[in-house]
Amino acid sequence: MSDGIEVTTDGAILEVTLNRPKANAINLAASRRLNDVFTAFRDDPQLRVAIVTGSGDRFFCAGWDLKAAAEGEKSDEDWGSGGFGGLNYPRNLDKPLISAVNGIACGGGFEIVLGTDIIVMEEHARFALPEINVAVLADAGTIKLRRRIPYHIAVEFLMTGRWMDATEARHWGLANHVVPTGQSLTKAREIAKQLADGPPLLFPAIKQLLRHTEMVPEHQAFELHDNLHAVQKVIRSDDLVEGARAFAAKRKPTWTGK
Repeated sequence: MSDGIEVTTDGAILEVTLNRPKANAINLAASRRLNDVFTAFRDDPQLRVAIVTGSGDRFFCAGWDLKAAAEGEKSDEDWGSGGFGGLNYPRNLDKPLISAVNGIACGGGFEIVLGTDIIVMEEHARFALPEINVAVLADAGTIKLRRRIPYHIAVEFLMTGRWMDATEARHWGLANHVVPTGQSLTKAREIAKQLADGPPLLFPAIKQLLRHTEMVPEHQAFELHDNLHAVQKVIRSDDLVEGARAFAAKRKPTWTGK
């Protein structure tokens, strides 16, 4: 498509590839398309896991397409219901998201990575939020990063616009896996297959519980746990019974999502 967003499916797994040479940067049309793609993924009961990656081996995504900005796009445009790239603040997206970071992820591209649940990073890839150099607030990065890594590291990263390589990202727990160049998508697919074969009701429960209890005391978190629809759905599910029966019979469970 002309927006440079390629979408494929493999069973229950959705793959989204940013194919916008030279840097896979995102303009307004591409952002709205990504929002549509992730909303459709959320609402499709046949799809369980999504992978987002970039084409080539140099850039995952360089963020906002500054050529489009030079032509008149504004930073306060309507980028879609989930914000820039669809993953800044997606609505009720409780399915697993994996980023296969095949190269540089900076600015809004790094914010897309922060919007995923599992990060697979190639050894040559790098992260940065260089917005500080042009007096732009990296809002999603500012909100999310200090929740992912130590405060002082996040503040320095935000205020200097410096680069973080794969070794440092793994050190701070920001990357789940660092793999050789060209292997991020293979590793992401391996993880996605494992998740797609898992009990489908559990992933929404995990993501909802994580989201709703992120900044609350432990005792309050347990009170919230009791009132979350996705959690109660798991407790009352046929899959919970099936899991116990399969364990007792030493066989692989057959999940129904009910």
